[in-house]
Amino acid sequence: MLREPFMIRVGEAQGKGRGVFAQHRLRKGQVIERAPVVVIPAAEVKYIEKTVLNAYVYTWGPNNDCALALGLASIYNHSYEPNADFEKHLGEKVLVISALRDIEEGEEITINYNGPPEDQTAIWFQGAGWGWHLESECRV
Repeated sequence: MLREPFMIRVGEAQGKGRGVFAQHRLRKGQVIERAPVVVIPAAEVKYIEKTVLNAYVYTWGPNNDCALALGLASIYNHSYEPNADFEKHLGEKVLVISALRDIEEGEEITINYNGPPEDQTAIWFQGAGWGWHLESECRV
């Protein structure tokens, strides 16, 4: 059985550590990844906050839950001019990453950690850690 090559890969993003990159050209609107998530109930988030995993979780749902996305969805870097967007499918426990525009082979795929691609709310980065102030400590 012939398999299609992977669409994305992890690589070094200059000045940012790891990032996600296109393996071939991706078209505007194309789904890049459907990542299942592990939901962390709000009552357990305080335990995640003390670990390295805190830098890789998304806010999830109305109760201040968090979610760790499997696949590569927790590795995408932030940009205020992202070339991809994410949608949270709460009931399915899935995060869907889609191209906002054509993305060229080898180009880093970025999302806006604030959610809406046009949201320019400041995000602070500090040393090797990163994050921003939300009602919860979850990151994306």
